[in-house]
Amino acid sequence: MRIKIIFMIALLSSVMSYAQQPMGNGQHPTTNGYCSLSNGYWLLDNGFCSDGSIPEAMRQSYIRYGEKYLGKQWTVLPWTVFAENKKTGNRVNYENICFEKRRQLAAIAMAEIMEGKGRFINDIINGLGSFCEETWWGIPAHYNKPIPLTENQEVDLFNAETASLIAWTRYMLQPQLDAFSPDICQRIDREIERRILKPALAKNYWWKTAGMNWNPWICSNWLTCVLICEKDEARKAEAIAQIEKATQAFIDSYPEDGGCDEGPGYWDRAAASMFEVLRLLGLISNEQLVMSNYSLKIKRMASYAYKTYIGNDYCVCFADAHENKAVLQVNIVYPFGLWLGDKTMRQFGAFLGRQKHVLEDPAALYDKSGNFPTLGRELMFLRHIRDFIAEEPREPLLKDVWLNDLQIMTARRGPYYVAMKGGTNGESHNHNDVGSFIVYTDTAYRSNFTPPSQGGAGGGSTCPLLIDPAVGEYSAKTFSKDRYDIWTMQSGYHNLPQINGWDQKDGKGYKARVMNHEEGRLTLDIAGAYPKEAGVKRWRRTVKASKGGISMTEDYALTDIKGPTRLMLMTTVRPDIRERGCVRLGGRRIEFDGRELKAEVEDISSLLDPVLQGMWGKEMYRIILTVKTEKTKNKLKYMIK
Repeated sequence: MRIKIIFMIALLSSVMSYAQQPMGNGQHPTTNGYCSLSNGYWLLDNGFCSDGSIPEAMRQSYIRYGEKYLGKQWTVLPWTVFAENKKTGNRVNYENICFEKRRQLAAIAMAEIMEGKGRFINDIINGLGSFCEETWWGIPAHYNKPIPLTENQEVDLFNAETASLIAWTRYMLQPQLDAFSPDICQRIDREIERRILKPALAKNYWWKTAGMNWNPWICSNWLTCVLICEKDEARKAEAIAQIEKATQAFIDSYPEDGGCDEGPGYWDRAAASMFEVLRLLGLISNEQLVMSNYSLKIKRMASYAYKTYIGNDYCVCFADAHENKAVLQVNIVYPFGLWLGDKTMRQFGAFLGRQKHVLEDPAALYDKSGNFPTLGRELMFLRHIRDFIAEEPREPLLKDVWLNDLQIMTARRGPYYVAMKGGTNGESHNHNDVGSFIVYTDTAYRSNFTPPSQGGAGGGSTCPLLIDPAVGEYSAKTFSKDRYDIWTMQSGYHNLPQINGWDQKDGKGYKARVMNHEEGRLTLDIAGAYPKEAGVKRWRRTVKASKGGISMTEDYALTDIKGPTRLMLMTTVRPDIRERGCVRLGGRRIEFDGRELKAEVEDISSLLDPVLQGMWGKEMYRIILTVKTEKTKNKLKYMIK
């Protein structure tokens, strides 16, 4: 089967080629015209599925994946389950059903694209019909009614992503669909017009100026629908102008260090989706988005992906993370690195792909490439599969990282890795975690360690020692005024002090001050993250990494003693506190002055929901080091070794 995808970007007569715009160093992003439409960047040509570009093992993997869904009935999404979000706060039940249906379409569409024999076409046609009959394509957490209404077509993340999946399916398989009936593609175009194209263009949605994932996540999918399904040239031009403006707002909102305050878990739909917008455009309209002005920042936004990489497939999981492993997708990391000419990122993508066996069984990774498989990303990744195969894989085990604006330090010394954050308690997907740190080390200290999450990559045998619990299942409470009633959001369940019985407070005004930073060492004053009731004048926390271990110093001054002051430390290793002045964590230990600190352990395993258990296993503990002295000025030292 010969397949061609040629986006008719030339229709946009008012725009100029991005490939003609130099990067910040005066060079093009790549030497092969990767971003040049004139070179056919959006060209999957010469039968890219059948000309030997894609290894046979990969093709067969996708086909086997689709075969699992052959003949399966298409689910009718129940309104009663949709309504649970408003009635009980549960959003997961509907999302599981909704996303599985979209997974089914992504699987059989890719299988047909790879095989080209028509075996999957009837199932695809029935699936497309079922989607066209759905009232709304989004999820109830993003909707203001208990049931979906035909006249209320709000543009949310998954309305847009579903539309993109359907648009890609329509575009890739249009000849087969038209052979059955030309009405199919016409119906799809009408549905996408009323669900996405018209409302996205007409409404002044908040996300169009947002500096977080909603902006590029929606814009990347909206733009896909514009390029494939929009027939009105005036609306097309206006939509592209709005998308460019939204993308510019997103980039402008980012700090100069390129850091994603939503954490690595959302980088995939923040900076990575921004890249999708830029590569989809391939062109820049009226110099609204001059890449020479943004080149360095975009490179830094991309590099955040490997700057927060720990090793053994683990990533730093500050903020709302639903995974601590396998959060970076090969099908976006590698093309992003290729587009930028970032050798470290390209090699990281190649490394991830090799470790996850993408050349032998890509469907296993495709299945987990999003809430449901990202068909568009996968196709564009396959467009560059020859480059990927030729790329030298290398794991980016960086020794030191400092993100000045986000106030994040990471350091790798011997068997130890530490990451510490300052920032504010008003960040996107915020947890009250100013001054918290995490420590990872090798598995030699923990002979029975088995990572609960699937996947696995190099980085020696790295595994968690002191952790940030991340976030559990989303519910209606997660993004409400009651967010900080959830234990994972509270500073008391991060590696932080509780001062005079008070935890940190949420809000941008509650923040850290950087007192000193040098490679492997960071001192923050975190007093400003606590309410005035805590009575803290100064709390200077220093974390220092060395081959011998990780040392912590708490230098503080209080107005008076009002309640207990305690140091909280989170771990998934069962602590042993039988020895005075020592908490043993397998083969590692936390040493402190037993005259100044008293150790207790709280088993919080019962708090773990299925998402958290998937990340950490079934056990979690909170180590509590209570300050014995009633000095208002003190300096405490402890060390992990």
